[in-house]
Amino acid sequence: MKFEHKPVLLKECIEGLQIKPDGIYVDGTIGGAGHSIEIVKRLSNKGLLIGIDRDEEALEAAKERLAIYKNVIYIHDNHDNIKEILQKLEINQVDGILLDLGVSSYQLDERNRGFSYLGENELDMRMDKSQELTAKRVVNYYSEKELANIIYEYGEERFSRQIARNICNYRKEKTINTTKELVEIIEKSIPKSKQNDGHPAKRTFQAIRIEVNNEIKPLYNTVKNSIECLKPQGRLCIITFHSLEDRAVKNAYIEAKGKCTCPSDLPYCVCGAKSLGNMVNKKPIVATKEEQEENSRSKSAKLRIFERI
Repeated sequence: MKFEHKPVLLKECIEGLQIKPDGIYVDGTIGGAGHSIEIVKRLSNKGLLIGIDRDEEALEAAKERLAIYKNVIYIHDNHDNIKEILQKLEINQVDGILLDLGVSSYQLDERNRGFSYLGENELDMRMDKSQELTAKRVVNYYSEKELANIIYEYGEERFSRQIARNICNYRKEKTINTTKELVEIIEKSIPKSKQNDGHPAKRTFQAIRIEVNNEIKPLYNTVKNSIECLKPQGRLCIITFHSLEDRAVKNAYIEAKGKCTCPSDLPYCVCGAKSLGNMVNKKPIVATKEEQEENSRSKSAKLRIFERI
């Protein structure tokens, strides 16, 4: 089990968290502990790291890598449930939270998980193998309209309608079981002259993965809940890889920052605007040119940081 891929924006995340040795920190997407190992290194024996992941294999890998550290709690759950997780641990507030969204490099490399459009594997794409919804179910049972909307919205694929139509035509004859079958349908749906921006199946696979794992819809509320779980001066660092993710994070930050909507001629605020904190960086932090050359996954990464007041 290898989770040895270099974590994205590592230096920027560690600096952004402003780690206190005796503090309590949450890595809501612990994965292979790439970020977590650098967090826990900076903690004293009084400090605590809570590692959350919905992928049990990721949690096991993190346990192996962090075995020498005794101040780590591992939670098999979804970071969307951060409030409930902390309540069960009888922890009211924490000093910092990190969320590295999207699919991990490990999950892409584990071809049998069905995340990758390379090879021939079962259509799965579940981050949490205990959930019922799979990519196979989405591809074979969603309506043509639903598929087209998902592929367009989550994948930003301009040939979404053609792809959805061809998926539905294909499945009339037989069930679509493998990644290879789906890739072949997608390739036939996009004109050869337009297949020059990476792999033609990249955007559709991304869209189906986001749908299977419900990565976008709860995100806005997850961000707000995470901010509410921070101590004063506590920080939330979120790495996104998709424009919809980044927009949800940015909008949640703006709302949490608060803005008075009273007319300028009023002597005092009557709208009840309340601020939970401030955005540390107005523009997202992106990977350096060097990191982008070393790690292609970092090219689309954006880091936004919020500090609680």
